[in-house]
Amino acid sequence: SRLLMVFKAKANSALDRVEDPRQMMDYAYEEQKQLLVKTKRGLVEVATSKALLQKQAETLRGKVHKVEDQARRALGAGREDLARIALERKHTITAQIVEMDQQVTEVGEDERRLTETEQQLAMRIEEFKTRRDVVSARYTAAKAQVRINEAFTGVSGEFADLSMALGRAVEKTERMQARAGAIGSLIESGALALPGEGSDRVEQELAKVTVERAIDDDMAALKAELEEGDGPPALKSGN
Repeated sequence: SRLLMVFKAKANSALDRVEDPRQMMDYAYEEQKQLLVKTKRGLVEVATSKALLQKQAETLRGKVHKVEDQARRALGAGREDLARIALERKHTITAQIVEMDQQVTEVGEDERRLTETEQQLAMRIEEFKTRRDVVSARYTAAKAQVRINEAFTGVSGEFADLSMALGRAVEKTERMQARAGAIGSLIESGALALPGEGSDRVEQELAKVTVERAIDDDMAALKAELEEGDGPPALKSGN
């Protein structure tokens, strides 16, 4: 079902994160070496069995010569019955020798096949070791690259945050500079009074006109006084 497939996919993904292929290949390599050790041990046992069978066959061949000599001596002594018994033993021993020679041949064939197996297994293990070393080196390099990329990603994120903060600071500074320039323009044009200068330039100008008029009035009074030659009259008070 689809649910089972999803579960298997997630399980495999979890295993991929947990399993280290280098450890898996090391384990497989050790298993193959153990198999090679067992094969060599089996080869030694087969060779030992073959040597034992060959030795037993040689011992039986020695008995054949012995019973043949017994048969000759029995006939020489006129004991044909003993000679017959000796010859029967000869044929029995000869049959055993044939059987042992057959076993030696079979064991020799087993030894040959086992030797070939041992050589092939040793070659496969050497090839596997080479592959293991290559895969291990590639995996180690890939893992290091992943760590570098992850670190670079983190640094990139920090740089991105820093760039955003710097951008906001620059934008805020530009807004403040623009505001300062606008305020300066308003002050220069008189549209905005500085502290202590009054709240309205029009009022300032009207007050200035009033003072100038009062001064003009005082000047006129003084001129009139001088023309008349009388004592100095009282000056008009300004409004």
